[in-house]
Amino acid sequence: MTEICLNTARPLLDARPLRKRVGLVILATDHTTEPDFQRMVASERIGVYVARIFYANPTTPENLRRMQPALTEGAALILPGEDLDAICYSCSSASVVIGDEEIAAAIGTAKPGVPVVTPTLAATAGLKALGAKKISILTPYTVETSRPMADYFAARDFDITSFTCLGFEDDREMARIAPASLVELARSAIAPDADALFISCTALRSASVAAAIEEAIGRPVVTSNQATAWNCLRLCGDASPHPRFGRLMTLPLERNSP
Repeated sequence: MTEICLNTARPLLDARPLRKRVGLVILATDHTTEPDFQRMVASERIGVYVARIFYANPTTPENLRRMQPALTEGAALILPGEDLDAICYSCSSASVVIGDEEIAAAIGTAKPGVPVVTPTLAATAGLKALGAKKISILTPYTVETSRPMADYFAARDFDITSFTCLGFEDDREMARIAPASLVELARSAIAPDADALFISCTALRSASVAAAIEEAIGRPVVTSNQATAWNCLRLCGDASPHPRFGRLMTLPLERNSP
């Protein structure tokens, strides 16, 4: 029998394995947020920690609203008993249906005092950082699911010069839209007088082609995952520019932004 020796010398422990921690609460069906955050946020300094909550298609306001009760439990599963530097609920359409404040309250029950980021809050802050007042919006949703999104941004004093939706009901299909197609869709969705384009939906792979979209439309673009990644990076004290993910990723975050 092999003799096993116990080393009783206590090794030195770091305060944290990584200096900063970002939590993600994402849909069970999400294909895109984790890869995007690994590209844009995760580093030797920042760790990204994920919990999935139940979600069933089709993407309707009713189904989106049903996620609200699971938010507290989902957040509680991310490093229980340990602090986070930011936590993101990664669903744009549900953020407007449930409400940013309600989402923050549900997550705050499990992670009190942690800044809560939603795609719509981050997009609002990003559009303001870019100085955009007139915006075009592109979503993959149906008209029914797009309406609350239009109302959300109109209520925040943005002039919506055009709004285009694609009529998809399944977020897994939204994730399969080719990035090159998103560039062409952006080109057709931007209004001549818009200051910027917002592309909603965390399922879309639009963050990876943000720079290409900006070149195609000649104006800034804000996408759901790009905006939340930017917001989380800045909350972690990372001010480094990442222009390959769009102009927004070169800007600071105003800490009093919505």
